[in-house]
Amino acid sequence: MCAAMTMFDKIWDMHVVGEREDGEQLMYVDYNVVSEGPFYAFNGLRQEGRGVRHPDKTLAMADHYAPTTGRDRGIDSVADPEARVMIEQLAVNTAWAGITRHYGLTHPQQGIMHVVPAELGMPQPGMIITGADSHTSTNGAFGACGFGLGASQVKHVLATQTIWLRKPKPMRVWVDGTLGGGVSAKDVILAIIARIGVGGGVGFALEYAGSAIRGLSMEGRMTLCNMSIEAGARMGMVAPDGKTFEHLRGRELAPQADEWAQAEKFWRSLLTDEGAQFPREARLQGDAIEPMATWGTSLDEAGPVGGRIPDPGSFADPGRRGRAEKALAYMGLTPGMPIADIQVDRVFIGSCTNARLEDLRAAAKVARGRKARVPAMVVPGSMTVKRRAEEEGLHEVFLRAGFEWRDPGCSMCVSANGDRLAPGERSASTSNRNFEGRQGRGSRTHIVSPAMAAAAAVSGRLADVRDFL
Repeated sequence: MCAAMTMFDKIWDMHVVGEREDGEQLMYVDYNVVSEGPFYAFNGLRQEGRGVRHPDKTLAMADHYAPTTGRDRGIDSVADPEARVMIEQLAVNTAWAGITRHYGLTHPQQGIMHVVPAELGMPQPGMIITGADSHTSTNGAFGACGFGLGASQVKHVLATQTIWLRKPKPMRVWVDGTLGGGVSAKDVILAIIARIGVGGGVGFALEYAGSAIRGLSMEGRMTLCNMSIEAGARMGMVAPDGKTFEHLRGRELAPQADEWAQAEKFWRSLLTDEGAQFPREARLQGDAIEPMATWGTSLDEAGPVGGRIPDPGSFADPGRRGRAEKALAYMGLTPGMPIADIQVDRVFIGSCTNARLEDLRAAAKVARGRKARVPAMVVPGSMTVKRRAEEEGLHEVFLRAGFEWRDPGCSMCVSANGDRLAPGERSASTSNRNFEGRQGRGSRTHIVSPAMAAAAAVSGRLADVRDFL
């Protein structure tokens, strides 16, 4: 009798091409996604006289350096000369390599590299998907293994459609029960990271399970898997189910016609077997999770918005205690201060974590009929999201509330395109990282859900979204 296997083990093992004596395995890659950044990988291929092995299995996105205003002017909207060169070089590189799926600055489906693929139906159960960015883990929401690569690894995948890797161990995170009102997938992942720590997933591939996870939409599952990296994990995954299949059905890159039934049968076979062993597991109760906000410079420095900033002295671990002391000094906060008393200067709703249509709907529900007290910007994750939001009139809700309505891009998440905080400014942000200087030199970032960000915009502080619903 075959031993019971986890979903991760099934997918990983079927992609192994070979193995070295040091334990690293050569893995076949189903799809690879690049942005403007890894131009050096293409340069390396040219220098070696090599091409891209499977151009049809490569997607290219202009997102990290894409401006979020003035896009009607095309490339002329890019003020920074270095950013302009990278965006232009992406077009040159994709044309040279024969990559036809290039979603450049003026493409009607342009958007963030972790948003657009799901719109196309590219991530599918059982795949291995790589990308030139750590948040490629977003694709795990579809029962795939998605993970980011370094510079030389991107070049290797482009040249061979394979990559040498050491296999992580599977870890299961259970979240049972039902989420309360105002609690989103963003709050769930922040609660998970607060529980297991930013190093809790190191060396592991996380599989999320439980009734609260099954209750999440595909957008919510993408948020969850996107931020698995912030727990130190290699990737995050959710088992495919009816919601997964319904999302994929009929999309451009999904199986069509007679292929669908065969694909769905295969997808269902990937689920973790009963009795499969996980070296590590963690459990949370969904109905105990509240709207969350970070207070420090690490994702595990977070708590319920109705709580208080902890005293670093309460941490038993000296390393974490010292980290918390340093974080509070940088953030300009004091122990015991109510999190809901923290005033913000700016609000950012966007990023690969929370810029999908569901996210904008949640923010608009709070903003409707209210006025922003601080500058706030809404940056859709793709042109497709933007069009659909405008069809629903969400942009009008935001504009009437005093929010800016912008074009797609990574924007203030990485502050690489001119969208950034000034030194000392404090933001409520729906992005995925809050380390020092993430949103600009000297910036102070509080990570929250889209609805919580909208609540911060209309109140000027980290308010409890449940008071606005």
